[in-house]
Amino acid sequence: MKHTLDEQLLALAGVFQAANLVQQLATKGQCDYPAYETSINSLFITDPESTVEVFGSSDQLQSGLKTLYEVLAKEAQTTNMEVVRYALNMVQLERKLSRQSDMLEIIGKRISQAKDQTRHFGTTHENVIHNIASLYLDTISTFNLRIQVTGNPNYLKIEQTAQRIRAILLAGIRAAMLWHQVGGRRWHLVFKRKQILQRLKQLLR
Repeated sequence: MKHTLDEQLLALAGVFQAANLVQQLATKGQCDYPAYETSINSLFITDPESTVEVFGSSDQLQSGLKTLYEVLAKEAQTTNMEVVRYALNMVQLERKLSRQSDMLEIIGKRISQAKDQTRHFGTTHENVIHNIASLYLDTISTFNLRIQVTGNPNYLKIEQTAQRIRAILLAGIRAAMLWHQVGGRRWHLVFKRKQILQRLKQLLR
């Protein structure tokens, strides 16, 4: 895959979009369904030619692109710090995961099994989400670094909501992996900030 700025920004927007969805589910018990579908679908695109192929188009990443823009433009009043924390945690967890070849192999096999399920049920069916959430618990949840999701306890204790959150966290970590694969690095966000903000403005509808 090409190491272009667009590829990097779309992948990173995938991380922030997942963080947004986690926040929505944790605080409202529901979320932006098209964005949710985009994130879950991304888990099943395992051999992409480009970042766009993983997410569909920049149109399907608008909430992630907008949040990323707000964070980098330091628009503190519009930026939810919980969303930023989730996104940073996903990036950190991806770095840990990248060093665990056995775990990556397990994730690959079980995503492939879940992909087979989607042919019968569709990508966001409860059975598929249950499988992805179980995969998250068996792998990512075993790391010392845990993503502490905060929100409304009434929603968080609903098993279906908890499973959706875990599935989205895995999708966000996958987006972080994609970001690194196309050359994305945290220092870019500091030293290339002006250039990144200009391009984000263009990518936003």
